[in-house]
This record gives sequence, structure tokens and C-alpha cells, in this order.
Amino acid sequence: MAKGQLRGNREAKKPTIRWIKNPAWDLVWVLNALWLAPLVLLLARGHDDVRASPVDGLFFAFAVPLWFGHRVSSAWLAYATPAYRHLLATQRLRFVVAPLAIAVACFALFLTPESVLPMPLTERVVWLAVLDYLLVSHHFAAQHFGLLSLYRARAGRSSDAVTRRLDRWFALVVGGGFVVLADALAGSIAFQDRWIDPLLGEGWSDMFARTLHDGGVSFVVILTALMLCVELRSQRASLPRVAYVLSVSSMVLFAFLARDPFLFIVLWSVQHWSAAMGLASLAASGGDQAPGTHWQRLLAPINRRGWAVLLVLAVASTLLLPVLEVEAVTDEYAYADRIFGEAARWLRSSPFVPALLALGFATGFIHYLLDRAVFRFSSPEVRQAARGLLRF
Repeated sequence: MAKGQLRGNREAKKPTIRWIKNPAWDLVWVLNALWLAPLVLLLARGHDDVRASPVDGLFFAFAVPLWFGHRVSSAWLAYATPAYRHLLATQRLRFVVAPLAIAVACFALFLTPESVLPMPLTERVVWLAVLDYLLVSHHFAAQHFGLLSLYRARAGRSSDAVTRRLDRWFALVVGGGFVVLADALAGSIAFQDRWIDPLLGEGWSDMFARTLHDGGVSFVVILTALMLCVELRSQRASLPRVAYVLSVSSMVLFAFLARDPFLFIVLWSVQHWSAAMGLASLAASGGDQAPGTHWQRLLAPINRRGWAVLLVLAVASTLLLPVLEVEAVTDEYAYADRIFGEAARWLRSSPFVPALLALGFATGFIHYLLDRAVFRFSSPEVRQAARGLLRF
């Protein structure tokens, strides 16, 4: 009896392997930082300017289909799939009222003349970009928490309140707070000289910055080790959860240790974009395919196939690139020029710039809202709508 119980305990301690879909899919769409990190280092090797290295070409290849494709992925689930149509009636504030209010506010801010709103367009861009940075930092951290929670549910531990709290704090502190710290130390935050540097003051020295840098690296390593220790000691330890914790930590360590912030931006962005699009394709293709609105019936052949959803989002991303890239504020990531040439350059200096800026910021803010709404699994209605993702 004792031997049987001991054997059972040992078996319970074995890592549970429950992927979101399967190992190959997870490594391509969710855990890709594990292989992108060494690839980026290899491509940057021997290049003093990493923006002139093959890393830039790699980022271009990913950014074109993923950047704005991921931004419309949550809207696709909410408005283009029949599985979510019920939520448009029962949760109108989240899915209808709030997105419309955000769009109206953004267009009003950028299109109101200075005679009515005495603030130059450039100043409006600065402070909305500051707000966007704060929201997107939380947005990235929230996605990490969501994926850790999804892997936790796959391991049969969805009701484990202690691990859930650990996941939340790890995502917010490591995947959020320390990323902001690393960005600030690297000077890579948008308009940092306008709001971060005045907050820190002129008195912060190189020694203080070095202390923050070394302390940040140490804390990331310590918190990662604690997360892994707790996971491996669990009765239902999950190998994919271990891999995801290592994935997040490796990207954050890149933020602190990479010789150029661009290397971190590539990893951080691509992993976020691909995970969003991958999850949306599973939720759309595996959800309720019953006839919805006329528009949804027309899209039914796409929604039934995950690869078709990904293809449509990738095409939409490419077409939106010259329109929404204006929101990036700087020409540093003007990838639309490589595809659309003079048309993209003309748009960035055209009379339509205020409207394009409003559209860019509005789609970003609406995405942050809708992404939480379509994957808010604390709601039974949302779980029902997204069962295509949850059933794998």
C-alpha cells in the first residue's frame, strides 16, 4: 500500500504536458521567443549597427503580417464571428459603447482646431503617446498573465488561487514593471525626455542607473527561479508553463542586457503579436459556427478555418500598414515605404495626418479594451464564446 502510494505521488509530480494546441503550434505562435532570441543574436553578430543587420529584415518580415493584424484580431472575434454575437447584446458597454466612445474621443482630440482646443497637434501626439505607452505596457503584461492562466488551466489547475496570484504578480512585475525600467534606462521610451527624465530629475547619476540595472537583472533572475521552483514542486507541474516563464524572463533580460534596445523590441513585439493572432485563429475556427448576421454568414468559410483567419488578418495588416504606421510617430519603423513607396511617404505628410493619427490611436486603445473583453474568461458567456480556444 505504501509503495503504491509512493509511486502515485511520484507520478503526480511528473510534469504535465498540456499545450494550447500542440508543441509545434505553441513554439511557432506563443513560445517563439525561445528560438527567436538565439536567432536574433546570431543575425546581429558582427554588426555594429543592428538596424543595418539582418535583424531588421527579420523584423520587417514579421511586422508586416503581424503588427496591425494582431490589433484587429480581437475586433475580428467580437464582430466577425457568430460565437461572440450574443455578447454584443449582453455586454454592450464593453463591446459597443466603450469602443465608440474611445473612437469619438480620439478623433475629437486630433480634429478639434486650436482655436477651440489651445494645444498644438504635436503636444496632443506627445501626451497621447505617453498614455499609449502606459496602457500598452499593462496590455503586454496582461497577455502574459492570460497565457500563464491558459497553461495553468490546461494542467488542470484553473482553481489554484495561489498559483493564479503568483502568475499575476510575475506578469505585472517582470513582464510589466521591469520592462518599463529597462526601457527607461535604455532611453527607448517614447518622448522620454518630456515625462520620464523630469520625474527622475537631473540628479540621478550613472552609479544610480547602474544600481537600477544590476538590481533589475538580479530581481528578474530571482523571481524567475522562484516561479520555476513553485511550478516544479506542484502536484501537476506543467512543462509548457515552465517554458513560458523562461520565455518571458529571457525577453526581459534582453531588455536589460542587449547592446541595442532594438533587439529586445523585436522579441517583445513579435511574441506578443503572434500570440494574439494565434489565439484569435483558434477561438474563431473552433467556436460556434451557427449562422449569425448576414455579414457573419459571408465570413463563415473563413472562420471555419484557422489558417484562413490568419491569412485575412495578415493581409489586413499589410494593407493597414501605411495608414496606421503614422501613429508610430517616428520614421524609424516606416516599413510601409518598402512596400508602398511614395504613397506611404505622402500619407505621412498629407493633410490627412490628424485623422490618421486619430485612427491609429483609436484602434490601439480599442484593441487594449477588446482584447480583455474577448478573453475575459471570468465571464461564463465569454468562456462559451471562446470555447474553440479552450477545448484544445
